[in-house]
Amino acid sequence: MNQKIPDKLFFKIGEVAKLTGVEQHVLRYWEDEFEALQPKKNKSGQRFYEKKDVELIIKIQRLLYLERYTIAGAKQKMRESKKKNSQLSLGFDRELFLEQKRDIISDLESILELLPED
Repeated sequence: MNQKIPDKLFFKIGEVAKLTGVEQHVLRYWEDEFEALQPKKNKSGQRFYEKKDVELIIKIQRLLYLERYTIAGAKQKMRESKKKNSQLSLGFDRELFLEQKRDIISDLESILELLPED
């Protein structure tokens, strides 16, 4: 399941089925079950999957077939990983902050000394 995804803009459902080894009817079913999997469709209704869609299919495939999750379990796992990935890490350095604060206060005091007193 470590497939190399070709560098293309769009993939037809048959190409995705060949790449992933997942039948076309299963891919259509997964579209109904997994909210994040929504390939674009042309005027005639033909599906066009982007690379991110193929990557998502591979992730779903891994959860269902290798890790043996149910559909509900895979959905939950994807929601949990989305929450973890969306948190922002700020890497706060307290000592650096305090040093910068002291420098700013010192600069402001120097400016105040230059201003004429009323």
